Amino acid sequence: MHAEDRNNVAHLDRHTKAGWQLWQDKNCQSCHQLYGLGGYMGPDLTNVYSEKGPKYMETFIKYGTGKMPNFHLNDSETQGLVSFLAWIDKSGKTKIPASAVHWWGISK
Repeated sequence: MHAEDRNNVAHLDRHTKAGWQLWQDKNCQSCHQLYGLGGYMGPDLTNVYSEKGPKYMETFIKYGTGKMPNFHLNDSETQGLVSFLAWIDKSGKTKIPASAVHWWGISK
């Protein structure tokens, strides 16, 4: 696959597409950001795959945390979201420090 095709949605496998749809259906962007855009309740997830790894992501997605609800996703849905976030990770970088993210937005 050519480098310019890597981010073309026509080349996404069914798990990645399903994860993208789940991201939208569950309104994940209301709490999380991709590329610094989205909600501020949770962290920016643009590069979480390369920073934390798939097992870390699976645990948080599958079971939730104190702040993130447990959506009771099955294994296929969990893997789809991990696949979607892995695809996002390859397509861009964001380095907004957690200390700069507040409920009212990003401060410098």
